[in-house]
Amino acid sequence: MIRNVLGSVVALAGAASAVLSPFRDWYGGRVGHDYRVRDLFEGITPVESGVLVSILLPFLAAALLVVLGVVLRSRLVVALAGLVVLGFTILWMVRQGQAAGSLVVGGDGAGLQVGVANALAGGVLMLIGALLMSGRRSRRERRAVREPVEPFAVPAADQVDTWPPTQEPGMSVQTSPWPEPEVDPYTGPDPRDPRTRSYPQAAPHPEDDPRDPVHPPHRPPPPPQG
Repeated sequence: MIRNVLGSVVALAGAASAVLSPFRDWYGGRVGHDYRVRDLFEGITPVESGVLVSILLPFLAAALLVVLGVVLRSRLVVALAGLVVLGFTILWMVRQGQAAGSLVVGGDGAGLQVGVANALAGGVLMLIGALLMSGRRSRRERRAVREPVEPFAVPAADQVDTWPPTQEPGMSVQTSPWPEPEVDPYTGPDPRDPRTRSYPQAAPHPEDDPRDPVHPPHRPPPPPQG
């Protein structure tokens, strides 16, 4: 989620830079929207161009692709928009170099100017945004998130398995998540067994004493001596 938001912001910033670049100077004091799209394929001419048929047109198309890619969370569409901007900018540089004989960068407005830098930066930002985006999850990943698999499924009662996971094979008879009750500890020899009848017996528990602890039984009075 965070990667998609960050990549979308970077890609949209690149789209804005690319769209604004034709309104700035590109070469020799000439703004970008003065170059026709057909000049990129037939050669640069001094003929001025209308805004809607200038180099602004492919940049607007690239910006729309970025918006579409952000909405659909598609890295491929955003990357395609960046390649469109970089491709048309580099193609213009090739044609301008052929027309002028060479490309120079001059501070006096005689060479490449800030508009070209904005276009190149916009295309690069779109590609970076596409790399930052995580894209949409596949159908298999969404299904795995919605339907978690039970880690310890209880097998059928007629199947031998190791349940609970104690590494001891046996029938699967565990039906409760709570632990099994412990066996009562050893309480001493059985008085009914003749072999252990002579052993000392443990004192009974108070709760096992049938006598009343509040009113203990009294001994009967001794018989009169006659």
